[in-house]
Amino acid sequence: MTTPAIHLVSAVALVVATASAVPRAASIEFLSTWKAPDARSLNFAGRKVAGVLITDDDGLRVSTEEALAREIGARGPVAIPAYRIIPREEVRNADAAKGWFSRAGVEGLVVLRIVKTETQKVYSSIVWSSGYYTTAWDYWGYGWANVYPIGSGRNQRTITVETLLYDLAEGKPIWAGVSQATDPKNVQTYMKELASEVVKRLQKDGLVKKS
Repeated sequence: MTTPAIHLVSAVALVVATASAVPRAASIEFLSTWKAPDARSLNFAGRKVAGVLITDDDGLRVSTEEALAREIGARGPVAIPAYRIIPREEVRNADAAKGWFSRAGVEGLVVLRIVKTETQKVYSSIVWSSGYYTTAWDYWGYGWANVYPIGSGRNQRTITVETLLYDLAEGKPIWAGVSQATDPKNVQTYMKELASEVVKRLQKDGLVKKS
């Protein structure tokens, strides 16, 4: 291979490596879902359904529960963010939460919980182009005298969320799902998008009606 051709191949490789190193926007992927064998389309029209995010981050909880309520409410139920029902100081107490939901007349719950966040270092490739590629032995001597680290690392974050749909009249879960996203630019924005995707998935699985 001639020197110009080698330079061209190296340049193409550099473009490919650089493109693959650019962080991509987070996309939501459902790793698994489950539906109760006897589950059927829920007629929650006109009935109260609460959206819940289990988290210690009050700001994230409020924005996510509001997003859940909007998505659920667009499909017929009277949707309520749980933070409007349960006082903050009692939200961790199961008996207290049950009482508040019961008194509010809530018949369904859509519950989201962040179960895992992981951060790992990922590396991009760097291709170096030079005239020392002319022959294997020219490159051999140059290569061993000039060893470079492979790329610069960046942190990549993965968020895993579980979702449960409960019919409180039956007292049992009727749908569950585990979703995952890599490198969400903003967690609040991502959780709002997830709220929308969860309700769309419930619709796809025949558990809620189309908006």
